[in-house]
Amino acid sequence: MWRTSPFDNKINSGSLLKEFMMTNLVDIQSQIQKLQKQADDIKAKEFDRTLKDILVQMSAFGISVRDIQLAAKGQGGSKKGAALKKPGKSAAKKSVKGKAVAPKFRGPLGEAWSGRGLMPRWLSALVAQGKRKEDFAV
Repeated sequence: MWRTSPFDNKINSGSLLKEFMMTNLVDIQSQIQKLQKQADDIKAKEFDRTLKDILVQMSAFGISVRDIQLAAKGQGGSKKGAALKKPGKSAAKKSVKGKAVAPKFRGPLGEAWSGRGLMPRWLSALVAQGKRKEDFAV
């Protein structure tokens, strides 16, 4: 025969379990807040250190903020960065980069694909249904 305890009613009703879970939830949320503060502190310290390293490198190589802005836009920096460019790229290929190409395929809902790169999902789905890619040629 099982002995009864004062906790039996609480266990059966689930209130003890809920109370235990809430305590753990509160503890976990408190830990999350503490860990987030630690992460923010570490990030702030590493940010300052990283920024100092970048400034040292910029000074050593004579890089200006303008050089970085131009490089970020893909326009390259000054002649200093010429050695960093990949060899073998022709001027003709450079001028094509970023230009829009007329679509070669059009989907039933007006989707368009130039035929370059991976086949888009809408066309892959239609091909998987047994249709031919050429059926959607413009």
